[in-house]
Amino acid sequence: MPAPAIRVLSLGADVQSTVLALMACDGTLPGLDAAVFADTGWEPPAVYEQVDRLAAELARVDIPLHRVSSGNLRADTLDPAHRFVSVPYFTLAPAGTEVPVYGVCAPCGGSGRGPSDEPDSCSVCGGDGRGSIVGTRLATATERHGMGRRQCTSEYKLKPIKVKVRELLGYPHPTPVPRDVFAEQWIGFSTDEIHRVRDRLDVNYSRPRYPLLELGMSRKDCQRWLERAGWGHTAKSACIGCPFHGNAQWRALRDTCECGHHRDAHNVDGWCEYRLPPDADYSDVHRCECPRFRAPQWADAVDFDRRIRKGGASANPLDGEAFLHRSRVPLDLAPIDRVTRAEYADMQLDLFEDGDPDGCSPYGCRSGEVVA
Repeated sequence: MPAPAIRVLSLGADVQSTVLALMACDGTLPGLDAAVFADTGWEPPAVYEQVDRLAAELARVDIPLHRVSSGNLRADTLDPAHRFVSVPYFTLAPAGTEVPVYGVCAPCGGSGRGPSDEPDSCSVCGGDGRGSIVGTRLATATERHGMGRRQCTSEYKLKPIKVKVRELLGYPHPTPVPRDVFAEQWIGFSTDEIHRVRDRLDVNYSRPRYPLLELGMSRKDCQRWLERAGWGHTAKSACIGCPFHGNAQWRALRDTCECGHHRDAHNVDGWCEYRLPPDADYSDVHRCECPRFRAPQWADAVDFDRRIRKGGASANPLDGEAFLHRSRVPLDLAPIDRVTRAEYADMQLDLFEDGDPDGCSPYGCRSGEVVA
C-alpha cells in the first residue's frame, strides 16, 4: 500500500480531536503534517479560544493549523439571497394535516413476505404490507413531527476541508489528483463512536485513520487524559444554535454570563459577586469586572429560533413550523428545566438532557449519522 503524501488532522476542537492534536505535539502520535479547523462562523467563544490555544501548541512543533470556512451558517441561513442549505430543525406540521390510509397489499395479504419459495420481502409492497391508498385521516400528534434534512455539516465542515486538503496535496481544484496521491485524514472518533466510523471517505485523495480506536480510547479515557494534561475544560464543538443541543447545553447558554460566571453569582441588580472593587488587586484572576448579567449567546439562539419558524430565508416556506428545540416550541419557552411527560414516553431522556455526547465532526454529525 502506498504511503500517504501528507497526514492531516480534522480538528473540531472537541474532546477527542484535541487529544489527537496534543498527542501529535508530545510525540505519542508522530508524523502529523497539518491540522485543519472548519469554522462554521457560529461556534461559541470557548471553541475559538480552544482553537487559538491548540494553534499555539501545534506551532511549537512546527505543525500548521489551517482555519477554513464556507461562510457563516447563521448569516447565510437568514440571507434570502444565499444558496439554501438544509439544517436539521425539528418540524411540526400544521393541525389538520392528513395522512394517507393504505389498503392491504393483495399479493402478500399484508404479511410483507414473498412467496414461500422466495424468502425475500414482497416485490409489490417492498415488505411493508401496504397496498394502494384508500383514503386519508388526520395525523396524530406524533405523526406531525418531522425533521429537516442535514446538509450543514457537509457544506460548512466537509466542503472547506476537502478544498484545503487538495491544496496541501498540491492539486487545487480543478486539477485532478493522481490516483496514488492521497492524504491520511486523522479523525477523532473514540471507541464509543464506532457507529460513526467508515472505511473510506467519499473522495479518493483522502483516506481515514482513527488513532483513538488504535489506542483503544473511549470518550471518558480522552477526558481523563485531558485532565491530566491540564486541558480539562475542553468544550463540545457545535454551533450556538445546533438543534442537537440537549437541555443541559441550552441551560448553560441561558444561565452563563458573558463573564463566565453563572447567573446565580449575580445579585438582584445584576452585579456579579466576583466583580473587582475599584481598589482591588487585579492579580486576583478569580474576580471580574462584569457590571450585570448578560447571556448574548442565548439571546442569539432565541432570536435565530424565532426567525427560522418557516425554514431558511432562501427556502420555500414550510407548511408547518421549524424549531431548534426537540419539544417543538419556541426556544425561550422550551422546557429546558424539566423533562416533560412526552419526553418520558419517547424514552429520550439522555438526549433531551445531555444532547448528543459527541461534538460536531466533519465526518459524523451529532445526530450520530455518518456524513456522506
